[in-house]
Amino acid sequence: MSELADLAVVIPTLNAAPSLAVTLSALPRVGRVIVIDGGSTDDTRQIAAAHGAHVLTSAPGRGRQLQAGAVAAQTPWLLFLHADTRLDAKAWSAVRRHLADPRSRGKAGAFRLRLDDAAWQARVLEFGVRLRVAVLALPYGDQGLLISHRLYDEIGGFAPLPLMEDVDLVRRLGRRRLTSLDGSAITSAARWRRRGWLRQTLTNLRCLSLYLAGVAPERIAQIYGR
Repeated sequence: MSELADLAVVIPTLNAAPSLAVTLSALPRVGRVIVIDGGSTDDTRQIAAAHGAHVLTSAPGRGRQLQAGAVAAQTPWLLFLHADTRLDAKAWSAVRRHLADPRSRGKAGAFRLRLDDAAWQARVLEFGVRLRVAVLALPYGDQGLLISHRLYDEIGGFAPLPLMEDVDLVRRLGRRRLTSLDGSAITSAARWRRRGWLRQTLTNLRCLSLYLAGVAPERIAQIYGR
């Protein structure tokens, strides 16, 4: 039996066809792969099924989709990934070590962000993310999140939010129950290339600031353009 048999990989999708095949192809054999689709009009669901994923449908909203995926998983461990994010070999080794250590059941882990772009702006952004994680203990969902199902349930799981669902959950975890795992979560830089490196980064910072100031996630989602 695979040492990853107790792990379910949960991936929310919405028109993710351009990136999903790469993400799914990069997965090793795990207990279950669950794709929760929020109403795609492209080939997302067909791609997921072709790669052997268990495909669910949900009302759109990443928090709601992640919530549904965790309920369906019914495995001791959960790994939440975005549809345009894949873990490198070093990260998968860290996953295996985390699952094998009984002490890890009380801690969730996120990985170092690495963008799939050679531009210098990508390296600056990655440094900024490392700084945010070190100072604020706030990894985002594009860094992956590995967590025991028991701990996930204990903190109340993902809230059905349209945006900032990752920050909401990580803040409930708190620094004491969060650890940085070896390896990288390699994430598509497409949205930075499309919107502009500076514009997208400033939008992200604005959304985080508004959320921390108490602005409703529904309003922040409108600002973000989701």
